[in-house]
Amino acid sequence: MTNCRQEADAAPDQVYPPAEDSHLLLRAALREIRPPDRVLEVGTGSGYVAASVLGRAASVVATDINPHAVESARARGVATVRTDLFAGLSGPFDLVLFNPPYLPTLPEERIDDWLEYALDGGPTGRAVIERFVADVGRVLAPFGRVLLLVSSLTGPDAVRELFAGQGFVSFIVDSEPLEDETLYVLRAMRDLCRAGA
Repeated sequence: MTNCRQEADAAPDQVYPPAEDSHLLLRAALREIRPPDRVLEVGTGSGYVAASVLGRAASVVATDINPHAVESARARGVATVRTDLFAGLSGPFDLVLFNPPYLPTLPEERIDDWLEYALDGGPTGRAVIERFVADVGRVLAPFGRVLLLVSSLTGPDAVRELFAGQGFVSFIVDSEPLEDETLYVLRAMRDLCRAGA
């Protein structure tokens, strides 16, 4: 553990710091969380969002693939698992939060370091989002909800179509205009009408 902590401390530039997208996701999460919720934050980064909701829900756990981010979140008191998305977790979780890598990134633009996991969304900006949406139902409680941050650069309507394809209904619950893009928080949950059909 000491070696991991020293490694993480030696590379603070490898952890995504809280920014406008983090603040927007937290704002939406604080409105959404209920005291009995079991909350999972995927890709927690510094642990800013997960740490900010500790004590507001029955339990809060986080994941990140970046070992430096895992150490940062643990230092904030967040129970954090190093894994890809939620591999190895079974849930069920009542609320899943995710601020994914959403920047459209071409292969020649890749920087090949740990921070890239927080930024590189593939050519469409949806590469990681597609994997997340395809599997989040596995860890979600029957009436569970998802809050997913996306950008106008990512194509919010295309993301909503991904959710619909997995049997979820989704809608925008918050947004924040920035200089070159607009950030959105999508709320998704299983389409109970479709499930009962």
